Amino acid sequence: MAEIMAVMDAARQIMRQSGNMHQWVAGYPSEAAIRNDMNVQGGFVVEDDGRLVGYFAFLPSPEPTYEKIYGGAWLDDEQPYHVVHRIASYPEVRGVFGSIMDFCFSRDRNLRIDTHRDNLIMQHLMTRHGFAYCGIIYLANGDERLAYQRVVD
Repeated sequence: MAEIMAVMDAARQIMRQSGNMHQWVAGYPSEAAIRNDMNVQGGFVVEDDGRLVGYFAFLPSPEPTYEKIYGGAWLDDEQPYHVVHRIASYPEVRGVFGSIMDFCFSRDRNLRIDTHRDNLIMQHLMTRHGFAYCGIIYLANGDERLAYQRVVD
């Protein structure tokens, strides 16, 4: 858990350095959130030569906050999907997002992700990896997120 939390802290620093000051605040993601991912067998680490370099959650639908989307529509709102949350890696390690996507798409052809409006790095990565912007969703606490989806045929 200490290694996972260290990668979360590194990802939070990347956010702050790139101007994303409002995502992952107030202790989020917490150890409890990570443990919950693991308890439902949805928490995964990324390793490079035996070193933990990343973390992500890969969770099956339905995602309650994705029930309503505003200013757009999901590409596919009929089929089951998986959600990818809490993507984190060290800044010096390249290719983590691509590795995560390879893993996820090998298990489901329909993925959804959301991110904060200020998270330009994540928006760039999602677009580069074929995700389409679909609209805005709201988290349980009311915070806005930009929603993306990619469906592989």
